[in-house]
Amino acid sequence: MSISTISFDMNGTITQGGFVELVWGQGVPTLYARTKGIPLDKAKELVFREYAEVGEQRTEWYDIRYWFKRFGLGQDWTGLLMSFRNEVAPFPEAVEVLEQMGRRYRLVVTSNASRDFMDIELAAAGLDGYFSNLFSCTSDFGEVKKTPEVYARVCQALSISPAEMVHVGDHPLFDYTAPSQLGIRAFHLDRNATTDGDFVVRDLREFMTRVHLNPAGSAPERLPEC
Repeated sequence: MSISTISFDMNGTITQGGFVELVWGQGVPTLYARTKGIPLDKAKELVFREYAEVGEQRTEWYDIRYWFKRFGLGQDWTGLLMSFRNEVAPFPEAVEVLEQMGRRYRLVVTSNASRDFMDIELAAAGLDGYFSNLFSCTSDFGEVKKTPEVYARVCQALSISPAEMVHVGDHPLFDYTAPSQLGIRAFHLDRNATTDGDFVVRDLREFMTRVHLNPAGSAPERLPEC
């Protein structure tokens, strides 16, 4: 069956890091310190302790609205995210690849990021116009990680079979193994060249070339056991 849809992870795949870390590590503690009238160092200690108490296995951990309510920071979470929008940048080859692949395939984003982050980050990077659909596994599906079930729901929402989709992302488990288990052709984007395999690409240009050279795909490989 021919490929109709290309799915991209977001952070670390089409957008560079920094924005998310600054929001959680600097923005929220600074606002907390200002609201409570305490030093920033003390605010960071308290905020990071609360992050750890909730833990990344709960969807609340990813929800900026939840944290604003929990910390009593008001309602302007959008303002906080927007204050760091200049820290968002696409990877150098992202626009070129999206422009070229968008002429041939439907492009979507399948990300672990919440909707609040996705919308602002993609717009700030100038990438929001390339995608027909955005899927957040936390906001849309109530899952903390991308599982085979999340990818199945993405395919269902797009009215396609897994064999019609290709996915690429920088996490070997959530962007390669999970979609592969569903029958989606997947690639692990490893910009640091720490892994090897037919399913590994070093940048998005290589990914695009691999898809164009073999658009029908092949049986997904499995990562070696650790």
